[in-house]
Amino acid sequence: MESLKSGDNVLIIWNNDNLNSISSLVEEIKAVIENGTVALENSEMISESSRPASTYDAVLSNWLVPHTVKHTDNILAIIVKLLKPSGKLILKDATDLTSTLKINGFVNVIKSLDNLYIAEKPKFEVGSKASLKLNGKPTVWKLDDTVEDAWTGGNDDDIIDDSQLLDENDLKKPDQSSLRVCATTGKRKACADCSCGLAEELKGEVKETPKSSCGSCYLGDAFRCATCPYLGMPAFKPGEKVKLDLKSDI
Repeated sequence: MESLKSGDNVLIIWNNDNLNSISSLVEEIKAVIENGTVALENSEMISESSRPASTYDAVLSNWLVPHTVKHTDNILAIIVKLLKPSGKLILKDATDLTSTLKINGFVNVIKSLDNLYIAEKPKFEVGSKASLKLNGKPTVWKLDDTVEDAWTGGNDDDIIDDSQLLDENDLKKPDQSSLRVCATTGKRKACADCSCGLAEELKGEVKETPKSSCGSCYLGDAFRCATCPYLGMPAFKPGEKVKLDLKSDI
Protein backbone atom coordinates (compact mmCIF):
# COMPACT_ATOMS: atom_id res chain seq x y z
CA MET A 1 0.00 0.00 0.00
CA GLU A 2 3.02 2.28 -0.12
CA SER A 3 1.87 3.65 -3.48
CA LEU A 4 -1.36 5.01 -1.94
CA LYS A 5 -1.59 8.36 -0.16
CA SER A 6 -4.13 10.47 1.68
CA GLY A 7 -6.89 11.85 -0.57
CA ASP A 8 -6.53 9.23 -3.30
CA ASN A 9 -9.59 7.90 -5.13
CA VAL A 10 -9.09 4.14 -5.36
CA LEU A 11 -10.85 1.49 -7.43
CA ILE A 12 -10.63 -2.16 -6.33
CA ILE A 13 -11.15 -4.82 -9.01
CA TRP A 14 -12.22 -8.16 -7.54
CA ASN A 15 -14.32 -11.20 -8.45
CA ASN A 16 -16.73 -13.60 -6.77
CA ASP A 17 -13.88 -15.66 -5.32
CA ASN A 18 -13.03 -12.78 -2.94
CA LEU A 19 -16.42 -12.25 -1.26
CA ASN A 20 -15.26 -13.26 2.20
CA SER A 21 -12.27 -10.91 2.37
CA ILE A 22 -13.22 -7.87 0.27
CA SER A 23 -14.66 -5.87 3.17
CA SER A 24 -11.46 -6.11 5.20
CA LEU A 25 -9.41 -4.89 2.23
CA VAL A 26 -11.71 -1.89 1.82
CA GLU A 27 -11.27 -0.91 5.48
CA GLU A 28 -7.50 -1.29 5.19
CA ILE A 29 -7.37 1.03 2.19
CA LYS A 30 -9.66 3.62 3.79
CA ALA A 31 -7.28 3.83 6.73
CA VAL A 32 -4.44 4.71 4.35
CA ILE A 33 -6.17 7.22 2.06
CA GLU A 34 -8.15 8.91 4.89
CA ASN A 35 -10.18 11.57 3.01
CA GLY A 36 -10.10 9.63 -0.26
CA THR A 37 -12.77 7.32 -1.68
CA VAL A 38 -12.91 3.58 -2.37
CA ALA A 39 -15.00 1.99 -5.15
CA LEU A 40 -15.48 -1.68 -6.06
CA GLU A 41 -15.80 -3.24 -9.52
CA ASN A 42 -16.31 -6.91 -10.32
CA SER A 43 -13.87 -7.98 -13.04
CA GLU A 44 -16.66 -9.90 -14.79
CA MET A 45 -18.79 -6.75 -15.06
CA ILE A 46 -16.19 -4.05 -15.68
CA SER A 47 -16.75 -4.03 -19.44
CA GLU A 48 -20.37 -3.01 -18.82
CA SER A 49 -19.45 -0.29 -16.34
CA SER A 50 -20.24 3.34 -17.10
CA ARG A 51 -17.69 4.87 -14.73
CA PRO A 52 -16.29 8.17 -16.03
CA ALA A 53 -12.76 8.23 -17.46
CA SER A 54 -9.81 9.70 -15.56
CA THR A 55 -11.47 9.26 -12.17
CA TYR A 56 -9.04 7.25 -10.04
CA ASP A 57 -5.58 7.92 -8.67
CA ALA A 58 -4.98 4.20 -8.20
CA VAL A 59 -6.52 0.88 -9.22
CA LEU A 60 -5.92 -2.29 -7.17
CA SER A 61 -6.59 -5.52 -9.04
CA ASN A 62 -6.47 -9.19 -8.10
CA TRP A 63 -5.17 -8.23 -4.67
CA LEU A 64 -6.97 -10.99 -2.74
CA VAL A 65 -6.43 -14.74 -2.78
CA PRO A 66 -6.95 -16.92 -4.72
CA HIS A 67 -5.91 -14.24 -7.27
CA THR A 68 -8.19 -15.43 -10.07
CA VAL A 69 -8.82 -12.12 -11.85
CA LYS A 70 -7.62 -12.41 -15.45
CA HIS A 71 -5.92 -9.30 -16.82
CA THR A 72 -6.97 -9.43 -20.45
CA ASP A 73 -6.23 -6.69 -22.98
CA ASN A 74 -9.86 -5.62 -22.67
CA ILE A 75 -9.66 -5.10 -18.89
CA LEU A 76 -6.29 -3.32 -19.06
CA ALA A 77 -7.60 -1.01 -21.80
CA ILE A 78 -10.52 -0.06 -19.55
CA ILE A 79 -8.29 0.46 -16.52
CA VAL A 80 -5.93 2.83 -18.35
CA LYS A 81 -8.95 4.97 -19.30
CA LEU A 82 -10.30 5.05 -15.73
CA LEU A 83 -6.98 6.19 -14.26
CA LYS A 84 -6.00 9.83 -14.04
CA PRO A 85 -2.80 10.86 -15.84
CA SER A 86 0.15 9.48 -13.80
CA GLY A 87 -2.31 7.24 -11.91
CA LYS A 88 -1.05 3.85 -10.74
CA LEU A 89 -2.22 0.32 -11.39
CA ILE A 90 -1.25 -2.09 -8.59
CA LEU A 91 -1.99 -5.73 -9.29
CA LYS A 92 -0.95 -9.25 -8.43
CA ASP A 93 -0.59 -11.88 -11.13
CA ALA A 94 1.63 -14.92 -11.53
CA THR A 95 1.62 -14.40 -15.30
CA ASP A 96 4.37 -12.30 -16.89
CA LEU A 97 2.44 -9.13 -17.75
CA THR A 98 5.34 -6.75 -18.37
CA SER A 99 4.95 -6.62 -22.15
CA THR A 100 1.15 -6.76 -22.00
CA LEU A 101 0.99 -3.74 -19.70
CA LYS A 102 3.28 -1.72 -21.95
CA ILE A 103 1.33 -2.64 -25.07
CA ASN A 104 -1.86 -1.40 -23.41
CA GLY A 105 -0.41 2.01 -22.68
CA PHE A 106 1.22 1.71 -19.26
CA VAL A 107 4.70 3.05 -18.47
CA ASN A 108 7.26 2.58 -15.70
CA VAL A 109 6.23 -1.05 -15.24
CA ILE A 110 7.87 -2.65 -12.20
CA LYS A 111 7.53 -6.29 -11.09
CA SER A 112 8.60 -7.53 -7.67
CA LEU A 113 9.53 -11.07 -6.65
CA ASP A 114 6.10 -11.74 -5.12
CA ASN A 115 4.32 -11.22 -8.50
CA LEU A 116 3.34 -7.66 -7.59
CA TYR A 117 3.15 -5.23 -10.51
CA ILE A 118 3.11 -1.45 -10.30
CA ALA A 119 2.50 0.45 -13.54
CA GLU A 120 1.61 4.03 -14.37
CA LYS A 121 -0.63 5.75 -16.84
CA PRO A 122 1.35 8.34 -18.89
CA LYS A 123 1.24 11.95 -17.74
CA PHE A 124 -0.93 12.93 -20.70
CA GLU A 125 -4.59 12.09 -21.15
CA VAL A 126 -5.72 9.36 -23.55
CA GLY A 127 -6.78 11.02 -26.80
CA SER A 128 -4.63 14.11 -26.22
CA LYS A 129 -3.52 16.07 -29.27
CA ALA A 130 -0.30 17.95 -29.80
CA SER A 131 0.43 20.33 -32.68
CA LEU A 132 3.65 19.71 -34.55
CA LYS A 133 5.23 21.80 -37.29
CA LEU A 134 6.66 19.94 -40.25
CA ASN A 135 8.39 22.17 -42.79
CA GLY A 136 6.71 25.17 -41.21
CA LYS A 137 3.21 23.72 -41.58
CA PRO A 138 1.08 22.86 -38.52
CA THR A 139 0.13 19.20 -38.33
CA VAL A 140 -1.92 17.45 -35.65
CA TRP A 141 -1.10 14.00 -34.36
CA LYS A 142 -3.59 12.14 -32.20
CA LEU A 143 -2.72 9.53 -29.59
CA ASP A 144 -4.85 6.42 -30.02
CA ASP A 145 -7.04 5.47 -27.09
CA THR A 146 -5.21 2.15 -26.84
CA VAL A 147 -3.05 -0.05 -29.01
CA GLU A 148 -6.05 -2.34 -29.21
CA ASP A 149 -8.14 0.41 -30.84
CA ALA A 150 -5.39 1.05 -33.35
CA TRP A 151 -5.24 -2.63 -34.31
CA THR A 152 -9.00 -3.01 -34.63
CA GLY A 153 -9.50 0.21 -36.55
CA GLY A 154 -11.38 1.92 -33.72
CA ASN A 155 -9.74 5.24 -34.51
CA ASP A 156 -10.34 6.59 -38.01
CA ASP A 157 -8.26 9.76 -37.61
CA ASP A 158 -5.31 10.11 -39.98
CA ILE A 159 -1.98 10.40 -38.25
CA ILE A 160 -0.92 13.02 -40.78
CA ASP A 161 -2.53 14.86 -43.67
CA ASP A 162 -0.63 13.54 -46.68
CA SER A 163 -1.73 16.52 -48.78
CA GLN A 164 0.59 18.69 -46.67
CA LEU A 165 3.69 16.63 -47.32
CA LEU A 166 4.43 18.26 -50.70
CA ASP A 167 4.47 21.95 -51.58
CA GLU A 168 4.21 23.66 -55.00
CA ASN A 169 7.94 23.38 -55.69
CA ASP A 170 7.81 19.60 -55.18
CA LEU A 171 5.08 19.30 -57.81
CA LYS A 172 6.99 21.17 -60.54
CA LYS A 173 8.31 19.00 -63.37
CA PRO A 174 12.07 19.24 -63.86
CA ASP A 175 13.54 20.79 -67.00
CA GLN A 176 14.36 18.01 -69.45
CA SER A 177 17.70 19.64 -70.26
CA SER A 178 18.74 19.34 -66.62
CA LEU A 179 18.26 15.57 -66.84
CA ARG A 180 20.76 15.18 -69.71
CA VAL A 181 23.82 13.29 -68.49
CA CYS A 182 26.93 11.79 -70.05
CA ALA A 183 26.38 8.29 -71.37
CA THR A 184 29.79 7.23 -70.06
CA THR A 185 30.03 8.86 -66.61
CA GLY A 186 26.31 9.06 -65.84
CA LYS A 187 26.87 12.60 -64.53
CA ARG A 188 25.98 16.09 -65.71
CA LYS A 189 29.57 16.54 -66.84
CA ALA A 190 31.06 15.63 -70.18
CA CYS A 191 34.01 13.25 -70.26
CA ALA A 192 37.38 14.34 -71.75
CA ASP A 193 36.79 12.81 -75.19
CA CYS A 194 33.06 13.52 -75.35
CA SER A 195 31.49 12.50 -78.65
CA CYS A 196 27.80 12.35 -77.66
CA GLY A 197 27.29 16.12 -77.95
CA LEU A 198 26.95 16.83 -74.21
CA ALA A 199 30.13 18.91 -74.12
CA GLU A 200 28.83 21.22 -76.82
CA GLU A 201 25.40 21.31 -75.20
CA LEU A 202 26.85 22.40 -71.85
CA LYS A 203 28.84 25.13 -73.61
CA GLY A 204 25.73 26.30 -75.42
CA GLU A 205 27.04 25.16 -78.76
CA VAL A 206 25.20 23.13 -81.38
CA LYS A 207 27.08 20.21 -82.82
CA GLU A 208 26.42 20.05 -86.54
CA THR A 209 26.24 16.85 -88.47
CA PRO A 210 29.64 16.23 -90.06
CA LYS A 211 29.71 16.80 -93.80
CA SER A 212 31.93 15.10 -96.33
CA SER A 213 33.63 16.79 -99.29
CA CYS A 214 31.21 15.25 -101.75
CA GLY A 215 28.14 15.67 -99.54
CA SER A 216 26.76 12.25 -100.50
CA CYS A 217 27.54 10.22 -97.37
CA TYR A 218 23.86 10.24 -96.36
CA LEU A 219 22.97 8.18 -99.46
CA GLY A 220 24.59 5.02 -98.13
CA ASP A 221 27.78 2.95 -98.38
CA ALA A 222 27.81 3.08 -102.21
CA PHE A 223 28.57 6.80 -101.97
CA ARG A 224 30.96 6.65 -98.97
CA CYS A 225 34.74 6.53 -99.08
CA ALA A 226 36.84 4.00 -97.15
CA THR A 227 37.49 6.39 -94.25
CA CYS A 228 33.92 7.68 -93.95
CA PRO A 229 32.76 7.69 -90.30
CA TYR A 230 29.32 6.57 -91.45
CA LEU A 231 30.57 3.50 -93.31
CA GLY A 232 28.36 0.53 -92.54
CA MET A 233 25.44 2.68 -91.36
CA PRO A 234 22.11 2.95 -93.21
CA ALA A 235 21.32 5.97 -95.31
CA PHE A 236 19.92 9.06 -93.58
CA LYS A 237 18.45 12.40 -94.47
CA PRO A 238 20.56 15.57 -94.65
CA GLY A 239 20.62 17.37 -91.27
CA GLU A 240 19.54 14.25 -89.41
CA LYS A 241 21.43 13.73 -86.13
CA VAL A 242 23.45 10.53 -86.41
CA LYS A 243 24.84 8.66 -83.43
CA LEU A 244 28.00 6.69 -83.97
CA ASP A 245 28.57 3.39 -82.22
CA LEU A 246 31.93 4.07 -80.56
CA LYS A 247 32.25 0.43 -79.55
CA SER A 248 32.22 -0.79 -83.16
CA ASP A 249 35.31 -1.53 -85.24
CA ILE A 250 34.82 1.58 -87.38
